[in-house]
Amino acid sequence: MMRVGVPKEIKNHEYRVGLTPAGVHALTLAGHEVLVEKHAGARVGFADADYAAAGARVAANAAEVYDRADMIVKVKELQEAEFSLTRKGQILFAYQHFAPDPILLQHVLDCGLSCVAYETVADALGNLPLLAPMSRVAGRLAPQVGAWALQMANGGSGVLLGGVAGVPPGKVVIVGAGNVGANALQIAVGMGAQVTLFDRGVSKLAALEQIYRGRAATCVADPLSLERAVADADLVIGAVLIPGKLSPKCISRALLQRMRPGSVIVDVGIDQGGIAETSRPTSHDDPLYVEEGIVHYCVPNMPSAVARTATLALTQATLPYALSLANLGLRRALQEDAGFRAGLQVHAGQVTHAGLAEDARRPHTPADISLES
Repeated sequence: MMRVGVPKEIKNHEYRVGLTPAGVHALTLAGHEVLVEKHAGARVGFADADYAAAGARVAANAAEVYDRADMIVKVKELQEAEFSLTRKGQILFAYQHFAPDPILLQHVLDCGLSCVAYETVADALGNLPLLAPMSRVAGRLAPQVGAWALQMANGGSGVLLGGVAGVPPGKVVIVGAGNVGANALQIAVGMGAQVTLFDRGVSKLAALEQIYRGRAATCVADPLSLERAVADADLVIGAVLIPGKLSPKCISRALLQRMRPGSVIVDVGIDQGGIAETSRPTSHDDPLYVEEGIVHYCVPNMPSAVARTATLALTQATLPYALSLANLGLRRALQEDAGFRAGLQVHAGQVTHAGLAEDARRPHTPADISLES
């Protein structure tokens, strides 16, 4: 039996929750105890009574959840106010995003947490099943928030992405053809924008070319072609991901200076550092800033803007893995599934993910070795 804790998220405007009542029911049916912090799911329509009816114990506060739980299931990375609540040997199953946050990484190393990151868990095909749902949500949001940021009241250039009769549509450049980019492409094309999609992988571009058949342009992301397109764009959507690592800086400050003032960058991968040299995290309270005349939208938890949809999409994906951790324990669950093991980024004071170790300039201990020791 494992005690599983679900705290209320405290990141700015973060309304998602780590487990739904259905997830609680599945865990309790398997013989585990689940503690859910009071009001943890209230903003997405899950009342404390729903969790209690599903078999959870409703905890009065976060301290009670962290104190009793062997495994914490949450959405976003630990916030500084939560550092003091964690303890050695606890499993943290959540999005982690350590690469751009050395203070957070140092805490989990010092504390002795075992951190399994949604963003690097892989399946048998090498896909990222726990990142994919939120990437799809963020991708579909990106053209919407970009269109909003282009409005004059927000500092934008006043371009309507779909244009009107006699006036050409806005130009959208999407950098990256993964889940974020493919979903952003779908929405931007639907809005009537003139869209160019960049990626290094010709196979991804070819697959999307077959779907859109001339309604969007695709281009291999060589530096010269990308620079020309970005300089001429009304909206740039950053959708590049290297699992567990910092995002590559594809857009320099000098390139921003060549863009038309009031153009917009929506840097979806900001929780891994973002693709522009000028990108820095913002919040839902204060999502925009202007630098070099360009409006930046860099909110790390974009999907929380549609938190009910996002919670349902995320927990459908994470629950089987949470059950595996609870049923088998950390070591056996990860040893039996190499893709799941790829999610272990920190264990017992060691960095176990090679990409994170490289970016953080820390020693790397492979996950299988760390688990054995």
